[in-house]
Amino acid sequence: MGMALETTKRRLRLPTGWEPLRQPLFRALWLAALASNVGTWMHEVGADWLMTSLSTSPLLVSLVETAASLPVVLLSLAAGALADVVDRRRLLLFTQCWMLMAAAGLGTLTLAGLTTPWSLLGFTFLLYTGAALNGPAWQAIVPELVTRGEIPSAVALNSVGFNIARSAGPALGGLIVAHLGSGMAFLLNAASFLAIMVVLARWRPTSRKSVLPAERVLGAMRAGIRYVRYAVNIRRVFARTGLFIFFASSIWALVPIVARNSFGLGASGYGAFLGCLGAGAVAAASVLQRARQAVSTDRLLAAGTLALSASLVVIAVTPHFALACLAMASAGAAWTMTLSTFNAIAQLSVSSWVRGRALAVYQIVFFGGMAVGSTIWGAVAAHFSTSISLLLAAAGLATTLAAIKKYPLTLPTALDLSPTMHWPDPVLAWQPGLDEGPVLVTVEYSVEPPQAEGFLNAMRELERRRRRDGAIQWALFHDVAQPSRYVETFIVESWAEELRRHEHVTAEDRAAEERVLSFQSKRTPPIVTHLVAEHLVRESSHKRSARTAGMS
Repeated sequence: MGMALETTKRRLRLPTGWEPLRQPLFRALWLAALASNVGTWMHEVGADWLMTSLSTSPLLVSLVETAASLPVVLLSLAAGALADVVDRRRLLLFTQCWMLMAAAGLGTLTLAGLTTPWSLLGFTFLLYTGAALNGPAWQAIVPELVTRGEIPSAVALNSVGFNIARSAGPALGGLIVAHLGSGMAFLLNAASFLAIMVVLARWRPTSRKSVLPAERVLGAMRAGIRYVRYAVNIRRVFARTGLFIFFASSIWALVPIVARNSFGLGASGYGAFLGCLGAGAVAAASVLQRARQAVSTDRLLAAGTLALSASLVVIAVTPHFALACLAMASAGAAWTMTLSTFNAIAQLSVSSWVRGRALAVYQIVFFGGMAVGSTIWGAVAAHFSTSISLLLAAAGLATTLAAIKKYPLTLPTALDLSPTMHWPDPVLAWQPGLDEGPVLVTVEYSVEPPQAEGFLNAMRELERRRRRDGAIQWALFHDVAQPSRYVETFIVESWAEELRRHEHVTAEDRAAEERVLSFQSKRTPPIVTHLVAEHLVRESSHKRSARTAGMS
């Protein structure tokens, strides 16, 4: 039997970039997600086409995309905090069940002939509320399914699966809508969530162990925002993603109108037209790994941006359906090339303890850009024309190339964010309560004056990391009586947060600390102290009066 298994492994020859599919759990979830995504795209075709049947307003048609994006903007941060605080598997099971019920409800209403433009928007909002709660946890489990070196390929493979579904789903959806109606497409989407639920129900992930109690959701949300604020690489990814999405969202908002008005397509023709975009995305994803090895990250992103801009121009002006299909395929390739790269950088740039929250902010940027962009490009199309709206979006997309110089990006595959736990436990004469605080931490350094400039430069990087991981105030003091004495001080909200900092420190943080310590003159560890705030309770006037009366 062992020889047979080895033979099977040898036969499983996968193209470059597809290696994560050798991991059984990743493969099972990938296939289940593929089935679910096919259902999602069938649903999207049904919703878009149903809205064009219920209303001729370009603004209402574009609001379908807004209703899909808005829940992500509103709920993602809370969803990211939940993904880091609660059991991710159970959260995913809950969200899949939520989406199943929302799709089934819309399908039942539509088959009964009771759907209106506003009820369609309402159920779309409910469906994507589940998607908003699902997204951060789904992305955060990727590193639990594959090795760190396989994460970029796993992210790209998720994009491949999504785009295979984007190729097949719209075509199937168009056929189903044309012959059975949008209601049946919605019900089939509801059934597609069952595949993921079955795999998740059988998965037994390794629990994340900590001696500390779980973070509260609001506190976890604040910690996530603080982390993103002081993580330079993450801020760059979000800025670039937001700029790209705002203009690129025009294709999703306006393609249904182009299909119906410019080319006179029916539901099945629209599905095939949208499938061209997915086919281009699949083609790009299959060569993306080799492209990343051949050119720099920023050049790859610039190529994707220009390709999508050119595609929007062609879709806006061409009267030839075949040329428009080629432009759609090019747009799909450019979309995958850029967004899977942004997502891979985001995945690789954050520590595991905060991954759900950081990816939630990424999701907010992504869908916020989609919601705002779709509404604006739909409004421009309503006041002028669809072609003018697409041309303006294409011009704007080309101008985002200027952001490359201000926000350069690389794929941080060598970044070591594994926890080191190298800090010694604080020396305690008494045991503070976990909720006690705030906590003042002081670190005393000895640095000779000739080394001061290098020390201060290293401390700037350490300050950013302290603030990112929990310091709500930070300062560095220089002793006027002893020029070699520096005292770093920072405040953490509570004793529990200070202990969490000890759990969260990574190998990259340790390297930053060692750069600071290289300037320590005596080559001895700096002196670290922890001071917990004492809260003095003032006597009430009633007690004070009573005591005074007793004395008299």
